[in-house]
Amino acid sequence: MLRDLRYRIKLFSSPRKEFYAFLKATTGFSPLKLKLYDLAFIHRSASSTDLMGQPMNNERLEYLGDAVLGAIVAEYLFKKYPYQPEGYLTELRSKIVRRETMNNVALRMGLNKLVQYNQNDRGLSRSHIFGNALEALIGAVYLDQGFIKTRKFILNQLIRPYIGPDELIENKLTRFYKTLVQVYSAYKGFQRIPENMAAAQSAIVLVILHQFIQSHTQGHIIHGFPTHNF
Repeated sequence: MLRDLRYRIKLFSSPRKEFYAFLKATTGFSPLKLKLYDLAFIHRSASSTDLMGQPMNNERLEYLGDAVLGAIVAEYLFKKYPYQPEGYLTELRSKIVRRETMNNVALRMGLNKLVQYNQNDRGLSRSHIFGNALEALIGAVYLDQGFIKTRKFILNQLIRPYIGPDELIENKLTRFYKTLVQVYSAYKGFQRIPENMAAAQSAIVLVILHQFIQSHTQGHIIHGFPTHNF
């Protein structure tokens, strides 16, 4: 109660109240150690030094946030898919925490509007600095609020609304189905893939194509596609 009251006083009396309101809406709670969040959005190209001569940028927070993110996503996937092997979980985790994914999430969250960087370097805006800032934000949340709230932030504010492991799995299966359809079409000599086959998304298609290929190739390779790996 007192914590929230103190936050509200600081929020509405601050010239940067929009920034703090954005933080609360983004994280789902009232941030306390506000300097951490300021630091999270400073890229090294715009860094300064403190009184001790130490650089003031988000690289250390990014390092911490990356580690925390990886641990929380690993735990989440471990519980969500109790019967999947280690390799499956590792691949899915890598798809979630990779730079491209984090950068896309950061852009959709609007973090790019907050990141301070050298805008004369046009290459920076096309790199992954916004995803790095998101990881730094995770690091700031961890230091400010602890593990439990950081876990809530990652799952409720990042994973579920923006990433969705089930979508990643569906995309992987879709690519697999399309590959099978292309193999079948090549074997039959189609000039183009029939529309009804290109849209195939069911296990029935997978079984039919598998049986067809096996019966016609005895496990050999069709146009570079190893059937014995099914």
